[in-house]
Amino acid sequence: MRTLRFGRTGVQVPAISLGTWGYSGPTTNDGVSVGWIGHDDAAALAALEAAYAAGITHWDTADAYGEGRSEQLIGRAWATVPRAGIFLATKFGYRRGPTGRPYDPAFMRSQLEASLTNLRTEVIDLYYLHHCDFGPHDEHLAGAVETARRFREEGKIRFLGLSDWEASRIVHHLDAVDPDVVQPLRNVIDDDFEASGLAAQVAARDLGVAFFSPLRHGLLLGKYEEPQHFPEGDFRRNVPGFADPEAIARLRRARAAVADRFPHHPEPVLHALTGALFPGHPTATVLLGQRNPQQVAAAATLGAALSEADLAWVRALYRG
Repeated sequence: MRTLRFGRTGVQVPAISLGTWGYSGPTTNDGVSVGWIGHDDAAALAALEAAYAAGITHWDTADAYGEGRSEQLIGRAWATVPRAGIFLATKFGYRRGPTGRPYDPAFMRSQLEASLTNLRTEVIDLYYLHHCDFGPHDEHLAGAVETARRFREEGKIRFLGLSDWEASRIVHHLDAVDPDVVQPLRNVIDDDFEASGLAAQVAARDLGVAFFSPLRHGLLLGKYEEPQHFPEGDFRRNVPGFADPEAIARLRRARAAVADRFPHHPEPVLHALTGALFPGHPTATVLLGQRNPQQVAAAATLGAALSEADLAWVRALYRG
């Protein structure tokens, strides 16, 4: 697995990192489905062990994933994986505390302690503010940042991260948060990383960057033959493309075209979708969900950037 310098952290991380949102199991939050069906604890633990063996040593989770379930599974993995061999990231702020809002300083403290317990660790390598919802006028921003920095001063976290579904929101809060790493949504269709100015800021500030949802929650794989309808508790029920027969058919055609373009790669679609995110961004890793050893084996074949010609072709195929 190719490794890269994760911006100013100075840490070497793999080009393909392990995302564990899929370890949630079915979950709802404020009446919205935010988890994933099809999770199996034994398969997930086997995936974590296989990932370490394959050099996929940056693992990303959040306290909100299954209300701590994902973190707890990672904590159990230390029975077979050395904790010191993993660059471990988790997030806080998605879950609302007793005040009914995210980023309440007192609740942040309890979140941190719960994550440390769940993860069975004394320090979190990378601790993300999970989103940029700091109140209508950012009135909770200063308190959130001050509290997070105090965690770092206490030695309970090493680096601070900032995540959001919209790159422009991350850009807006960079000065106040001063994160070491940013985590924006990015795939070949949902891609405002450069247009928002975030790519330029990453380069200027020497930030690490971790792209999440590179497969658009699996939709871009083009593996479905008909529209999908997911049960309550599964986030994918909120993604319109899964229920759109035209989108399903278009992505199946794209899958076939990619297989023809990259016939010698063992995972042509994954290669195209992840490889399209690397060019021009040397401090970027791609978070890929890996829920079983088979998915880890597929991920281990990835990490190469597309050539300029292949990048243009892939973008035209999926955006056309």
